[in-house]
Amino acid sequence: MELLPEDLISILAAVVVGGLIGLEREFRDKAAGFRTLIFICVGATLFTLFSAKLAGDRDPTRIAANIVSGVGFLGAGVILRDGGRVVGLTTAAMIWLTAALGMGLGGGQYTLVGAVTGVILIVLWFFPFFEHWLDRTREERTYELVFPASMEKFTALEKLFRQSGLRIYHHQEIKAGAVMRCAWHTVGSLKTHEQLARQLFADADLQEFRF
Repeated sequence: MELLPEDLISILAAVVVGGLIGLEREFRDKAAGFRTLIFICVGATLFTLFSAKLAGDRDPTRIAANIVSGVGFLGAGVILRDGGRVVGLTTAAMIWLTAALGMGLGGGQYTLVGAVTGVILIVLWFFPFFEHWLDRTREERTYELVFPASMEKFTALEKLFRQSGLRIYHHQEIKAGAVMRCAWHTVGSLKTHEQLARQLFADADLQEFRF
């Protein structure tokens, strides 16, 4: 099996593509960084090249088809649960997508891979600013309050939440002895949450306050 110039171009292009995406992941200190994504992209390119060269009269896509399932195991390894959140989904998607780009390079689809790589880099570098803006305009919080059992106090707090500008989609009240434990599940802008939190911190009747 000889090394053809187009094969070498595919491998070098895989190093560049994997490196460009890996740089962004490395910059953000993600689990799959610079070298990892280069290896994934080059590996997918090699498997695709080998599929065409070793298949002979058989279906040349049989080896390449297993890249999808194989890379899935790598992606699953970076998905973790952190408290109530699931982290690592973007990194797992990058692993899967980088492998797809490597397959494209192995198949000689340089123009398509180059265009998709450009789109990916735009999404990775510039969309976080949009996500940050979106998070500031809509944030979910659950306020858990403990205060002396009193219908007047409960009514006042209920009124405070209703007038805060937040949307309340669920609330729960429990009376335990001389205290009440209440939870308001809300959604609204970060500024509105901060204003409400300041008012609650200033309330001397609250024994506990969590959000």
